[in-house]
Amino acid sequence: MSKRVEQKARTRERVAAELAAQQRSERRRRLLLAVGALVVVVAVIGGLVAIRLAGGEKKTATGPSGAADSQLMTALTSIPADTFNAVGTGSAQGGPSEITAPALTDGGKPKVLYIGAEFCPYCAAERWPVTVALARFGTFSNLGTTHSAGDDVSPNTPTLSFHGATYTSQYLAFTGVETTTNEKVNGQYAPLDTPTAADQKTFDTYNKPPYVQSAGSIPFIDLGGKFVSAGATYSPDLLAGKTQTEIANALKDSSSPIAKAIDGSANLYTAALCKLTNNQPSAVCTSEAVTAAAGKLGKS
Repeated sequence: MSKRVEQKARTRERVAAELAAQQRSERRRRLLLAVGALVVVVAVIGGLVAIRLAGGEKKTATGPSGAADSQLMTALTSIPADTFNAVGTGSAQGGPSEITAPALTDGGKPKVLYIGAEFCPYCAAERWPVTVALARFGTFSNLGTTHSAGDDVSPNTPTLSFHGATYTSQYLAFTGVETTTNEKVNGQYAPLDTPTAADQKTFDTYNKPPYVQSAGSIPFIDLGGKFVSAGATYSPDLLAGKTQTEIANALKDSSSPIAKAIDGSANLYTAALCKLTNNQPSAVCTSEAVTAAAGKLGKS
């Protein structure tokens, strides 16, 4: 009996030892898993911090949305004549083309009609030279600032907005239509401005070949029924990472790629507008850059 008792005791001890070993092994396994998970978490956090720090070196600002402040407006309206002359048509591609059509007027003045949308990156690019050119003939009030859509090509291009803006000039009338915002509601960009029936007819009639290359392109600009332009005269990517104020300030530097694109395009628009105003104001329309740009206006 005593041998069987001793044998059972040894068996119990062996089983207990095996259980203890298994428990120790399980604890080590769990500890290793916990440490491994912690290492992964630390690595992920470290990677995110590194990305954040690296991203901090590259500007991604799009500038504010709202009313254009006085600093921005001053920068847009105080570009020196010497800068315009030094830039000439710069790096601008395309621009207004002359058409044969009835005069487009408002209140007895040649009318400039702009139809675009706030989500559109090409509209975002082209508002700059259109605004700069028109500012040489009159004054904007309540000009807005915004950016193109974040989910389109050239996302978040910093720009201006004609929504709610007014324009006063002794030479020209201006209508700016922003058909939608840059934000989607139920998968569609939210509606904003609605063109009048007459403006919609102008858009439908002249925003197609042979007047422009592609039907329905935006932005569409009709200058007094004598010139039209559709699309952008430079790449919106040129403005990536800039604020509106940075862009406006760059317009005074004739060596800046931004000035070469925007001021160059503005000179083309100015030359077309001078055809509508009988070369008034003279200081603008007889300038070296505008005179030279007049010879580069296209024909449809």
